[in-house]
Amino acid sequence: MATPVGNSLKWKLTVDSIGKSVETLMDKTKLTYDAVGKLNPEDVTYENVLKALADSDCEYEVGRNNVDFVQHVFPDKDLRTASVDADKKLSEFDVEMSMRQDVFDAILAFQAKASDLKPEAKRYMERLIKLGKRNGLHLAKDVQNKVKEIKKRMSDLSIDFNKNLNEENTVLEFSEEELAGIQEDFIKNLERAENKKCKITLKYPHYFPTMKKARNPETRKRLEIAFNSRCMEENTKILEELIKLRNEKAKLLDYSTHAAFVLDMRMAKNPETVTDFLEKLAVKLQPLKAKEVELFMKYKKEECDKYGYKCDNQINMWDYRYYMNMVEEREYAVDHDKLKEYFPMEIVTEGLLGIYQKLLGLKFEQIENPDVWQDDVTMYSVKDSESSELIGYFYLDLYPREGKYGHAACFCLQPGCLKADGSRQVAVSAMVANFTKPTPDQPSLLTHDEVNTFFHEFGHVMHQICAQAEFALFSGSSVERDFVEAPSQMLENWCWQRETLLQMSGHYKNSSAIPDELLDKLTKSRTANAGIFNLRQILLGTFDQLIHSLPEADSAVLYSKLSQKIIGVAASPNTNMPATFGHLAGGYDAQYYGYMWSEVFSADMFISRFKKEGVMNPKTGADYRQCILVPGGTKDGDEMLRNFLGRDPTQEAFLISKGLKVDH
Repeated sequence: MATPVGNSLKWKLTVDSIGKSVETLMDKTKLTYDAVGKLNPEDVTYENVLKALADSDCEYEVGRNNVDFVQHVFPDKDLRTASVDADKKLSEFDVEMSMRQDVFDAILAFQAKASDLKPEAKRYMERLIKLGKRNGLHLAKDVQNKVKEIKKRMSDLSIDFNKNLNEENTVLEFSEEELAGIQEDFIKNLERAENKKCKITLKYPHYFPTMKKARNPETRKRLEIAFNSRCMEENTKILEELIKLRNEKAKLLDYSTHAAFVLDMRMAKNPETVTDFLEKLAVKLQPLKAKEVELFMKYKKEECDKYGYKCDNQINMWDYRYYMNMVEEREYAVDHDKLKEYFPMEIVTEGLLGIYQKLLGLKFEQIENPDVWQDDVTMYSVKDSESSELIGYFYLDLYPREGKYGHAACFCLQPGCLKADGSRQVAVSAMVANFTKPTPDQPSLLTHDEVNTFFHEFGHVMHQICAQAEFALFSGSSVERDFVEAPSQMLENWCWQRETLLQMSGHYKNSSAIPDELLDKLTKSRTANAGIFNLRQILLGTFDQLIHSLPEADSAVLYSKLSQKIIGVAASPNTNMPATFGHLAGGYDAQYYGYMWSEVFSADMFISRFKKEGVMNPKTGADYRQCILVPGGTKDGDEMLRNFLGRDPTQEAFLISKGLKVDH
């Protein structure tokens, strides 16, 4: 097994070793905090306060991530359970350390005498003080204790919410007739039940293709209801308790709502700005949606007449993906099944890595026989192509398996920052996805959507690896949460440009290029269904803001009402989509709007620089790396944007990208 230089992560773990490393990590960290907390105000220095805490952060993050990551990816259920237990223990410990009054007082004492601090050290000090106040360390002891108790409870609940979703393993059975319309290859590769029916799980590689192609509305209805009632009983209780606790904590800390508490540290600054952004955009998108739904109804009536299905004269939740897919195939003539043949995993990966290397001035090398948690995981080193300096490593874990994290995500495993001895610790990241597995008959073939997802998540990997912060707190993509998606969303544009699409595609049988006609249709289809798609994002963002502006909420009722208001269709009966919405318990609470908010910036960056100067222009790529990726969280998002754009960002490019008219 290769142990690459500078990578401190270890994957040969046992239940026992996870438990021991947690104890060691807590003991070591506590020693540092105790030493800082014991200092007399006159004895505080940069070395014994800020540097001591920063060095501890650097070491703690690696150990924490090493055991924490296990629950999301390890094949062994006992190890996943041990990781969840470790996560709960460390989360409680995190709360304890974040509430250390003595440490907070030492930082304040240092601030009173600090002068000539470098900008990043000053930012670190100010951030620690801000975080201390957000934990109530400036308030009475009884309030602090209540905040601490709430934080611990919320942490446990959030871990349980996502564990329930990861471990969910419902299987539905359908006859081949009920799956009419779906590609033969897909059906052929499904497992069979004893009664010879096809087994369909609620994991993405089964759910999305079936919802997009299953002609029978009853099949889609059964699947959509099952999908949106996953973990409904247990997760609804968890979510609704979290809503109450978040509100209670915000009030204790003198904020009007949890949304106000969260947004105080975001680019948007306050809930009013977010509400205004979402509401205005929703109004602009309604005419687009109305046209789209009219077309869906036309198709639905035709389908029902043709195949003898009963037509209920309305578009239901289970109809959306099916008719959105049909619009792309009919109006834009994009045959996604045909297109998929040009995106075999190997060619996509090679092309994608090539594009990123050229654009950002990097060099990737695959590591032979790496220490990994699953055989099909690969690992690469990342060097600067000019200086050959090693700047990080990344893992790719791309296929589904039981118990694995069900979405696509990037995990920062080792922060890129300065170590105690002043040398640089390289960044290590993992991209986790659930793309269709290869079979004996054919390789893993990606849909264009999946290529887009690959490009997006890999953008996060690059952000984490290219950032050159000194402090772990600002490493990688540690920017404002409503800016964090912008760099990755910006890079999705490469999945719609002819030049780059040709670099990462080739027919799986003979490597032939995507035909011009198919490529033209694909690029024109980018604004297909923009009304419906973006209104659904607005629905999720609005729901998230609303529940976090209330003392308590009936999540199913609220979601259904908002769904009716914003997209014109209530949620399906006996479902509660919010109970399946991992973001609400995964650190995106009151922040889901950030996906659309940051898209404004991503569109502006792409259209005003790359579109103008060339999508593979290395000079523009170097500016992007330098202005947007390298700073990590050491600067505010709006400052980084101004540095790259040469002006303040505007919404114009974003609105045009959605197919909307811009008023001048």
